[in-house]
Amino acid sequence: MTTQDMLDDRYGRRRSPARRWLIGGGIALAVAVVGLFGWFTVSGALDDVDSDTTAFEVVDQHSVSLGFQITSPPGSAVACAIEAQDQEHGIVGWRVVEIPASEQHSRAFREVIPTTDLATTGFVNSCWVIPS
Repeated sequence: MTTQDMLDDRYGRRRSPARRWLIGGGIALAVAVVGLFGWFTVSGALDDVDSDTTAFEVVDQHSVSLGFQITSPPGSAVACAIEAQDQEHGIVGWRVVEIPASEQHSRAFREVIPTTDLATTGFVNSCWVIPS
């Protein structure tokens, strides 16, 4: 008989298999939650589109030329909302540009945004993958 067994006998304690199952179940649940969180993080990032404004030029009072680049999943069509703003940050022009699928990961574009008044800036508001 081991010392632990003698102490358990002396003080009336007994080892319960339920405690082992409870600890094992808690560990399994924690591993499952971490795995599920990891999967949601990775699957959400697979369809992310990153966009950067590289240049803009006010062509005249009624148009702005916008240069931008996107990084998207290869083989996915993308849409981008581009806009032009005036001096007080009011939107004076916008449009949605649909970009066809390509096997390239990063691509650069130049688009013209028609405006209703003189713009002072142009930028990419957001981009997303078009569901196929």
